[in-house]
Formats: sequence, structure tokens, C-alpha cells
Amino acid sequence: MRKQAEIANLTLEALTSNNSGMQRCLSLAREAAKSNLPILLQGETGTGKTLLAQAVHNSSPRQSGNFVSFNASAMSDTLLESQLFGHEKGAFTGATSQMRGKFEIADDGTLFFDEIADMSSLAQAKILRAVEYGEFERLGSEKTRFADVRIISATNKSLRQLAGTGHFRNDLYHRLNGLTLVIVPLRARQEDLQALIANEVRLCAEKAGKEITSIHPYALQKLMNYSWPGNLRELHRVIQAVVLFTDGNMISPENIFLDEDMFDSSLDMYEDATDTPASQPRTPSLAVDESDLTLETAVRRHIDHVYNMCGRNKRQTAKALDISRSTLDRKLEVDDSDDEGGDE
Repeated sequence: MRKQAEIANLTLEALTSNNSGMQRCLSLAREAAKSNLPILLQGETGTGKTLLAQAVHNSSPRQSGNFVSFNASAMSDTLLESQLFGHEKGAFTGATSQMRGKFEIADDGTLFFDEIADMSSLAQAKILRAVEYGEFERLGSEKTRFADVRIISATNKSLRQLAGTGHFRNDLYHRLNGLTLVIVPLRARQEDLQALIANEVRLCAEKAGKEITSIHPYALQKLMNYSWPGNLRELHRVIQAVVLFTDGNMISPENIFLDEDMFDSSLDMYEDATDTPASQPRTPSLAVDESDLTLETAVRRHIDHVYNMCGRNKRQTAKALDISRSTLDRKLEVDDSDDEGGDE
């Protein structure tokens, strides 16, 4: 995920996709950006809701105004009211000076409510009038102030369902939901994944001062086959680490560390520990006699090569070789007897 400073100038025209769901989302966003319609962004954690909200603002007639982001779940109700509406000097203990709130700062611009579903019921009631009419009072003041603000909200939950069950104010939901845009999770955007990977590599390498010009086919396959439960945020984190551990100009499979690799490694260690006496630890290996030129040995050498190319990840190796995991396990075992798997 890009940091706020890196997406400050991002527009909707710069966002493209080959996925039909994302194409519809971006098409609706471009039309909605022309108006003051409140937008509700719905998508899993890490899918880029903040990025899309910033792009909508930058593509709207309000682009010269401020884009103000506010995490709706990050603070107490009292502090939230002060942050959103501002306060006068002496309004409460610690209020040593006057402060403008988010609504005032976002006047003629956009106010982005992140994690809106986690806002408390009291806080929901407090922002209702400001969201609908742009009216509010600073804490410690009776003067009504006005702000012309475009509201964009985001959630990783179904606000419609929460409103239907009484866990979110129904009246506030309808004021926030001028248009709902659903962001497609990364695992369903296979058409976009290779381009997204290439772009992240370019950006991270540039930031790290490295020149990375290619990626090994097995490394790309490893990234393409991963489910990316953390979506774009996880992709950015993984590629940052990949760039860090890449010394040359090509990314290799062993430079890639995914969450499932750690799980597989832990599972393999557990299996080894339970199947092998502690005094005789077993490490998967294909040590062979270099003078042995039999076909069987050649096959075993090839498996060993692919296994190392895939970062010693059994699941990825089995996929690359187009064999079952159990067959791979048998091939990797050090055994003086013939492989009972035969020619499988």
C-alpha cells in the first residue's frame, strides 16, 4: 500500500484494471467524483479503500480543497467530538488553545471516515447533523458553524446488514450511502496481479536504490499462486521484503517469504520431529553420487533443483513439478532402498 504522501496526487484516471468487477467500481467512481454524492467504500482490509477515496477527491471539483482522513474507531467519544468539531480554549482540562476540527479543515474539500462501522452509537448520533446539514458547534462554544464537506466512508463490514440489525444507525447509513462501491479482493483479480507485482517491484526498488530488472519464472509463479489474504497491503509488505533480500537484478524464489511458507516450514519441522528420533534429525535432501548417470538419479537431481528454486517450499514445488505432495515427500526422502513410488 502506498503511504498518504505517495498517493496525494493520485487520480482515478491512473487507476486501471482488467477485472470486470474493478472496472465497474472505477467506472462508477469516475461518474460519482463529478458530484457531491456521499460514497460508501466497502471491501476487505487492505484492498485500497483509502487510495480510492483519495483518487475520487483528486478527480473531483473539490480537488483544490483538503482531503481529510479520520479513523472512526481510533478514539473515545469525547476526544472524537473534539477532533471532528474542534474546541475553544478552556473547553476542557488540557484545552490550552483553540483548535479547528476535521469538518472545518475539510471545508470545500472531502472528509474521509475510515472504519465507519466501528464508530460508537453515541458518536454516530453526534455526527448525524454535521453529515446531513454541515452544521456543528465547537466544544465550549454555542456558535453554530457550517462546513461544505463531501463525505466518503469506508468499511470492511456490511453497513447495510449492521443497519438492518440495529448495530448501526439506519438514518446515518442512508446519509452516508449515496453510492456503494465494492472493491474486489486481490485473490479475485488474477488478471491484474502480474501488473500489480511489477509496479510494486518498481516502486520498492526505486525507493531502496536498487536496480531490479527481472523476476525468475518460479518466483513469479509463487507470487501468482498465493491467495493474498491481506490484499494490496500484504502485497506491498511482501515486495518490500523481496526487494530487501534481492542482491542482484533478478528476483529468485528464495527471496520471497509468504505467510504460508512460514506455516509450511513449521508443519514440516513438526512432522520431522514426530517421525524421526531426536538423535537422528532428518533434513530433506537428495545427495547423490556425481558418477551416477541413471535416469532415476537425473530425475531426483531435477526435483532437488526445483525444490531449491521454490525456496524449499513443498507445496509450490509439487505444483511446479505437477505431482502430488505425497509423491514429492517420497521423492525427497533419503532412503537406500528403491523409491516405492516407482515411476509416478
